[in-house]
Amino acid sequence: MIKIDSYEYYYNPEDGKYYIRKKNNSPHSLKKLKDKLNKSKDKKNKGNRSDDSTNKVDKLRDKVNKGNKKNKSRDKVNTANETNKSYDKADAVNETNKPYDKADAVNETNKPYDKADAVNETNKVDITDYPLYKMSIKNNHKHPIKVSIVMPTYNKYHQTSLSLYGLSKQTFPHAEYEVILVDDASSDNTSNILKEVDVPFKFKYIQMKQNKGRSSVRNIGINHAEGELLIFLDGEMLAPPVFIENHYKHHMHESNLVVTGAMHYEGVYTFIMPDYNKDQMAHLKELIGRDPEYRRLYENYEQTKQHSNVPCPLVTKEDIDTNRFQRLSFPNRYFLNSGLKHFGERLEGFTLPYIAFLSGNVSVRKANLKKSGLFDETFIGYGAEDWELGYRLYKNGVQFVLDPSTVAYHQEHGISKRKVKEQWGNHYRFVNKHPHIDVLILSLEWKELPFMHMHKTLVEYNQLEERFPGEYNEFKHAFRVMLFRIIEYLNNGQPVTKLYDLPGGSEERIKIIQQFETLRPRGFDYLASSFEQIYYL
Repeated sequence: MIKIDSYEYYYNPEDGKYYIRKKNNSPHSLKKLKDKLNKSKDKKNKGNRSDDSTNKVDKLRDKVNKGNKKNKSRDKVNTANETNKSYDKADAVNETNKPYDKADAVNETNKPYDKADAVNETNKVDITDYPLYKMSIKNNHKHPIKVSIVMPTYNKYHQTSLSLYGLSKQTFPHAEYEVILVDDASSDNTSNILKEVDVPFKFKYIQMKQNKGRSSVRNIGINHAEGELLIFLDGEMLAPPVFIENHYKHHMHESNLVVTGAMHYEGVYTFIMPDYNKDQMAHLKELIGRDPEYRRLYENYEQTKQHSNVPCPLVTKEDIDTNRFQRLSFPNRYFLNSGLKHFGERLEGFTLPYIAFLSGNVSVRKANLKKSGLFDETFIGYGAEDWELGYRLYKNGVQFVLDPSTVAYHQEHGISKRKVKEQWGNHYRFVNKHPHIDVLILSLEWKELPFMHMHKTLVEYNQLEERFPGEYNEFKHAFRVMLFRIIEYLNNGQPVTKLYDLPGGSEERIKIIQQFETLRPRGFDYLASSFEQIYYL
């Protein structure tokens, strides 16, 4: 083995190259050194070989001492001298006479990704073609999976890329969870994600051949899930490092839970999207004042936006690592402020707990889904497909838990006008499938009544049936019909009015009015209030 310490570099100004020569106290001759360095035939070639060797050493030392501020590319000789410390890299170079192997570097520096078992065997991508989709798997190791994250996405390439980066930074052991990204036939660059991402977990990319809708693609993800615990997470959700760990800990000792962070909604502007509406742009403009760099990016966008129709990035991966992105975040406590916060973490006594099943951020055991069924694939487009599944889980006795430590950040995007139509269409499917009072009562959301009001109305309706069986039949029938017709009319695009129109002197109308007038004296104030708000439309 050549003893590197016996030699030194020197610079020849005539040809601008570095050479190696023997130190004065070295027992070896310069000729022996030349022979060791690949047996150069003349001094010129020896200089070239030495230059190559120097470059190899420098490349190696650059890898190991990446953060060294003194590591200047123009002074490779100083770099070699500066980094000749605790790690005896010189011997390694001389023994192998090759560039340092990257896989060995990962193992020897104990980098925090449990690529452990996977570095060598998972560089390849396993691809399987199915009739409706193609599935590609990265990091296809055999380690048992505990948690499967099912992420549907459609035309949100930029946000989804950041979401996957956030999931790569989890405190939960990387070898024990997988991410199943189901691309619902996106027309943007989403398909590039497979070759672009470098993730530490098992990654399954499912590319649909035709757009099938949220319910269908989630079910496909479920069917390919290896974990006993499923976390449904929308493709644009940015998960903090403890996200998986905090979901998982709830399910360790209880098997009949739904855990959600969606009630503690946090939004964040990671990009300036061309399709933001005026309210979103005004909101973003308020938030960028918190950070000079974000303000500078926004001002640059303002100067060039008329020439650009592509997203303008605000948040970087480094911002995610340092949590700087939170300066562009904001809370939205719609559900909690609408009444849910009064029922505690487990929604004790709340009559509509299934509304906590919001598929943007919710976890449930696979066994519970096998019992209650998967997503109903007749629900096409946006809305209510998660509430409908949540309702079935609720009827099967599942306990709902709200945990703010499982929050994820929703990366804001443009709002499609088509969503409103889709939402009422799916809500109509919901009430058609489950025409029960604890589903119909949600129609009052159209009147912008809070969930606490709906809850108390439902409590009083149930009490009315218990205390006065066989009475108030005309009133209860009219109330249920009107609740159903609100959603039916919205779905049909017709005015929501005259929901229960009867001739003035009809016997049924008279009975309804008489029964209604006795409600408040008997303590049914919320029920009376809800009824009159829709009966007199």
